Order: sequence, then structure tokens, then C-alpha cells
Amino acid sequence: MTVAVLTYLRNAYLAQLLPALIEQAGAVAGARVRILVVDNDPAGGAEQTAAGARPDGAGPEIVYVHEPEPGIVAGRNRALDESAHEHLLVFIDDDELPRPGWLAALLAARERHGCAAVTGPTPPVFETAPDPWVAACGVFDSWEAADGARVRSADTGNLLLDLGRVRALRLRFDPRYGLTGGEDSLFTRSLTLAGEEIRFAAGAVVDKRVPARRARREWVLRRAHRSGSTWARVRIDTAPRARAALRLGYAAKGLARAGRDGALALLARARGDVASRAAHEVSARGGLGMVVGALGGSVAEYGRPAGPGASGASGASGEGAS
Repeated sequence: MTVAVLTYLRNAYLAQLLPALIEQAGAVAGARVRILVVDNDPAGGAEQTAAGARPDGAGPEIVYVHEPEPGIVAGRNRALDESAHEHLLVFIDDDELPRPGWLAALLAARERHGCAAVTGPTPPVFETAPDPWVAACGVFDSWEAADGARVRSADTGNLLLDLGRVRALRLRFDPRYGLTGGEDSLFTRSLTLAGEEIRFAAGAVVDKRVPARRARREWVLRRAHRSGSTWARVRIDTAPRARAALRLGYAAKGLARAGRDGALALLARARGDVASRAAHEVSARGGLGMVVGALGGSVAEYGRPAGPGASGASGASGEGAS
């Protein structure tokens, strides 16, 4: 089994995550676990961090690979390639920390249900106290389900995959989503549409760190716009037929949502209701994103600055997984 960490310019986070993964691997009886670090930094800056994670040489094998092609899809597909001879692959993001029992809970759910994939909760941990608007917006909330419930799609920041079933379906992460995010939704939705199951393991919890630069209204609204775009794109790309009608339908739905929630946000602002204002502003911006995605456009959240030697806000993890 491989536990894969996609990383980009987050060596301090990675240095905290790797010891936690070593501990998780040691707590799983009878399983051979290796840790794979996929570094999307053009300069390969995470190599020393990965090499120093086992100073005494004890614990599971840690494999470092450098993936210079920009984008989260390149990193995820590299993890698939590096796990070609493995039966199971577990994804976790470099800005996350697993709680005790996380890996064991993923494995137990798979054993219990015989499913193709398992996911779990990803509650936020704010590095600075968010303002009331950000706290109420809902963008950072972990989605929840009953333990063992079937889910239609999942976030690859906390995901176990049965690689035998993935290979049988010839599934890969779609390069069209490399700089926009949403690749995990497309991948896992394709998995369930093919008849496979994803189960929710309530005990497989990873905490997702939210830095101060994300805990801002401007960032949240940009993310909502991008999420609306990829939401529409994923559903159109996985539709078996009548895609033209779907495009028109989602565009109309997005416009209606933007207008309705935009008006409700103004009313909430007038009466001083911060929570309602935040929810409606996020929904309105998501509606505008739906229009973009439905009409064939995309929102490149993870693009790097142009120019030699440039390093920006994107990579295998970038501003975080989608």
C-alpha cells in the first residue's frame, strides 16, 4: 500500500505531516506501507524534507519523486504511475494532518464494505481566528455522512483507492482540470458512475489547515466561483448524452441562482445578518461560476506566473486540493 502526499512549496507543513504518517503506518498491523512524496516544485525543494523524515532509518519506506509538470493532475497521475504495482493507494494533502486511527479506519471500511474507495471527514483548522463572515460562509466546512454511507464523489485529500478497480476502468485524472481543480470530483464521480462504490468512514479524519491568506472574503469568493465552474464542467463531462441541453440548463440555473442569492445577500447586508449575507454571496458567486463552466469556460485557480524560474501559488497541491 502507498500513502501519497502531493506537495508544492510547503516544506514546513510536510515536515509535520511525514512523522504523523510514519506513526499511522506503524499502527496498522500486518500491512506493508510506503510513503510517497510527489514534489511539484520545479526546484525540487521538498527532497531534503523527505530525506530527513526518518533520521534513524526506522519505519516505513519514504520514496521521493520530482514531478516538474505544473498542476495538480500531473502530481496525482504521477502517484498512480509510481503505485503501478500496488493494490491500494491513499491520498492525503500536504496541508492536512491525520488524526489517530485515520489510516486504520480507511482500511477497516474498505475491508467491511468491499468498496472501490473510502473517504472521510476533513474539518478545518484555522491558523488565525476567522472573521464572522468567513466563519459563517461554509466554504471550509467538512461535509459529513453517516459512517459506511455511500457517496457519489469525494475529495482526494482524504481518499483510499482500490487500484485494481481503478486500472480495470482505465481511470486517470483528466489533464483538462490540471490548473482549475475539480479533477478529484471528475475522477471519483466517474468511478461511481461506472458502478463502483465509495464509502464514508466517519473515523478517518484529517484536519485541514487554513492559513490566514485563505481565511479572507476575497479568497472565499474566488474559490466559490471556481467551484461553481468545475461543478458544471464535471456534470457535463460525465453526462452520457444531451450535453448541449445540459449546458443551456446549467447556464440558466447558474444565472437564476446568482440573481436570487445576490438579491438575498443585499437584503441580509441591509439588516446586518452576517451569516446569511456570507451564505448568499458565496452561492451567488458559485452561480456565476456555473455559467462559466456550462458555457465551456474554466477558472484557472492554480496557474503559475509566467517566466523563467517563476514560482507561484500553484502546483500539485497549490492552494490546496480541489
